[in-house]
Amino acid sequence: MTQLIICADDYAQSAEIDDAILALIERGVLTATSCMTLSPRWSESARHVTPAIRNLADIGLHLDFTQYAHTSRFAHPVLIMRSLCGMLNPADVTSNITQQLDAFEAALHTPPDYIDGHLHVHQLPMIRESLITLMQQRYGHLPVDQRPWLRISSPPAATGLKARIIHWLGAQALQRQASAAGFRVSPVLLGVYDFQGDAAAYQAHWIEWARQLKHLRPATQNELPPVLMCHPARPTQTVDPLDPIAIARMIEWQVMQSADFSAWLKMADLQPVKGHPKGLPCA
Repeated sequence: MTQLIICADDYAQSAEIDDAILALIERGVLTATSCMTLSPRWSESARHVTPAIRNLADIGLHLDFTQYAHTSRFAHPVLIMRSLCGMLNPADVTSNITQQLDAFEAALHTPPDYIDGHLHVHQLPMIRESLITLMQQRYGHLPVDQRPWLRISSPPAATGLKARIIHWLGAQALQRQASAAGFRVSPVLLGVYDFQGDAAAYQAHWIEWARQLKHLRPATQNELPPVLMCHPARPTQTVDPLDPIAIARMIEWQVMQSADFSAWLKMADLQPVKGHPKGLPCA
């Protein structure tokens, strides 16, 4: 079977997102979730990350510079341009990352199992260097397999222009720097799409991602299985006007919570695993 880490982003953004993620972890569909620790909901959300949930899934930090950040908070296009031009304040970047790591550890009493970025900001210039430095300072004393791993936002080339832009914004540099610093990485990211279409369209994306998985090169010794990211949320009568993918979230939930989807994963020879070097079955 082909192993992959199925990761839901944006835990702690809303109750509907949290409920969907926890339910899918308990069903053995999700094997990782990325937490927004500066969200006003974080304290409440963290209380639901029980030992049973941690046993079933990796719990990571969803590094944020565009939504809840207290320092170095910018609109995403502005953040990209300022980072590429070296115009971020290094002290503010470090402070922002530190606040989020501190909030994670204060609530869960453990380092994150992995780190990625909201809108993939963790691999932007200046941010990635500060992140690696802080990870070395905080976790470099731990055995390699106990350190947080890093999700590299590098989708397969065939995924399209959006995927290639995500890759070009720093995937190779972050992977190189992380590996040199002794941190394991998941080098391939699936799950990129335009957030358009109905349930049938989302199911078709999964079929294509499964096909792409079969053609990936084998992971090296210090690499983890590929990550497939998703953004499910339980349906709500009131759609959040500030969430541009609110409808897509509910469609993803509609597909992923069904018994047919779990059966399809098995028929497609896909094994959801946690982020350990050789892969640990979720259930």
